[in-house]
Amino acid sequence: MRSSPFMEAAFAEAEAARDRGEVPIGAVLVREGVLLAKAGNRTRELNDPTAHAEILAIRDACRLVASERLPDADLYVTLEPCPMCAAAISFARIRRLYFGAVDEKGGAVVSGGRYFAQPTCHHAPDVYAGIGEQRASEMLKNFFRDRR
Repeated sequence: MRSSPFMEAAFAEAEAARDRGEVPIGAVLVREGVLLAKAGNRTRELNDPTAHAEILAIRDACRLVASERLPDADLYVTLEPCPMCAAAISFARIRRLYFGAVDEKGGAVVSGGRYFAQPTCHHAPDVYAGIGEQRASEMLKNFFRDRR
């Protein structure tokens, strides 16, 4: 599947995260065609295991709109969200989720526990996987290969 300008912005955040020594994952939140928030992973920089790109972008967007919910927002992220991020996406009531690479080991959308398919999930966004998948996969593989 072809990338979009918003996924390109997520890739820019992933590249910035990589350049900071973080796992290269980026996310952007969009509402009505306007970019509300963008972030890359900052877990090492902030010494915070919850500082995933998705969480940081959701926090910034919620602050911006002064609401804990983003029902008319779409999230673009370079990697399939983990269980923590999937829960945050659900609690924020994000309308659509677009992501790049599948994360068979840590993902929770189409992999693993499939958070949005659980009966305890209060809200499931529309999900679109595979946007820039090859680029996202290569970025992550290169990052970890270079670390070895």
